[in-house]
Amino acid sequence: MLKLSINVDEIKTLLLEHHLLKSIKVGKFTTFTSVTYDSRTTKPQGLFFCKGNFKPTYLTSAKNRGIGGYVSERPYQEGSGLTQIIVSDIQKAMALLGACYYGYPQDDLFVIAYTGTKGKTTSSYFTRSILQYTTHQRTGMSSTIDTFLGKGEKYKSQLTTPESLDTFRNMRRAVDNGMKTFVMEVSSQSYLRNRVYGLHYDVGFFLNITPDHIGPNEHPNFANYLHCKEQLLRNSRICVVNAETQHLEDVYHAAKATTPPENIYLFTRKGSHPEIPVKVDFTFKSLKDTMSANQIVIDCVSPKAKKLNIHGTYQLAMPGDYNESNATAAAIAAGFDGATPDDIYKGLKRVTVPGRMERYHTKDHGTVFVDYAHDYGSMHALLSFLRRENSTGRIICVLGSTGDKGVNRRSGFGKALTENAQEAFLTTDDPGYESPLKIAKEIDQHIDHHKVEVHFEMDRPTAIKEAIKAGKPNDMVIIAGKGRDPYQKIRGRNVPYATDSTVVQKILKG
Repeated sequence: MLKLSINVDEIKTLLLEHHLLKSIKVGKFTTFTSVTYDSRTTKPQGLFFCKGNFKPTYLTSAKNRGIGGYVSERPYQEGSGLTQIIVSDIQKAMALLGACYYGYPQDDLFVIAYTGTKGKTTSSYFTRSILQYTTHQRTGMSSTIDTFLGKGEKYKSQLTTPESLDTFRNMRRAVDNGMKTFVMEVSSQSYLRNRVYGLHYDVGFFLNITPDHIGPNEHPNFANYLHCKEQLLRNSRICVVNAETQHLEDVYHAAKATTPPENIYLFTRKGSHPEIPVKVDFTFKSLKDTMSANQIVIDCVSPKAKKLNIHGTYQLAMPGDYNESNATAAAIAAGFDGATPDDIYKGLKRVTVPGRMERYHTKDHGTVFVDYAHDYGSMHALLSFLRRENSTGRIICVLGSTGDKGVNRRSGFGKALTENAQEAFLTTDDPGYESPLKIAKEIDQHIDHHKVEVHFEMDRPTAIKEAIKAGKPNDMVIIAGKGRDPYQKIRGRNVPYATDSTVVQKILKG
């Protein structure tokens, strides 16, 4: 196992190379045996990063716990006597030094990365499921829901893409546990906040983009959102793009900026027409798509695609036509890591995703679904599929919208409900510092009340219970937004929440 440390000379070289170093003042320690940005987890002779909502008292606490140095964008009196490293960008510096401290574990892994407004989590789970056969259970993963590092190391994720120190620590644990491949979701926020600065991927996927994550605490506008998502392609050795994405021309040129054409691949649903005339490498076609069966065929069209040898007919464990492109992406990703058609078949046939299309049957109140759908694109895809499957019954939906971010989602939810639902229970979903009722009323402003009956219930478990009670035998009740998220984010705190899945199960048990 690699001995972890980083010294002042390494730090100086790295920071100068990236034009980040402003000054170094050497204290007692010149070698550091731990790294952290949380003062509560500092260790003797550790290196502490003063980032984010930093307060000088955090540095005092870290110093009292015996740290040897700190990295910051300005000097602090509280750090006197410590090795002081002043940088122009703390997030970039932390990413570079974190990778070095953990011994560049990404170099020992085949790294597959996904970005997109929707589909990242499902594609990641699909990919890992396939590659568990290919790599003989040696595929790690970092997703919105869970993090898998091998040898039984699994825990709930806090962010779609963790802070840089956490990402490199996870990769190091994966390598030490014998993992050969690492699948990860890469959010636009991770580029906006420089959480993945300097990280490169063997295969990078651009799944899709629609307006989201735009607001005071997120991206200032759509152009910035698109730019941040495209950075994944600029940092990938092989780029794969869903040719059905909006803004395809912009996305394709972003890939070409750093990747030779022979390493850029496009896939699309057979019969679709991309925005720009491009040669597609893979196509997929739906053979069957019902609640009980989802079957697709994948074709390798171009000569370079045929070298991957992933042509075949595959059964998906999860219904929904919107999952077919995710499955195709996963098959392509796994193919680049050596997966056979048999691996792909077994992996797609058995995998489900926690909090995605979880189905619960009731005797008198129809079928209840728990799904993480949390923006217009995912909500419309989910509800329209269920509506097609349920022409005789009603669609009843429970949802809220996050506070302090993603403000544009609220109008999208109203639109999706108007297009597909007959009854809606508006409730709480990570309100942050905003009023849940205020958020619900903003959603309501975009609902056509001639088509949708609307209820307000800010206690989420009660809203779920009332929605299920309202269901009749042929109805479908959709609990959207949180899936298996075990917290409600309220006024800066993660307040424990039983998860939608648990709430539904308890209600159905009476």
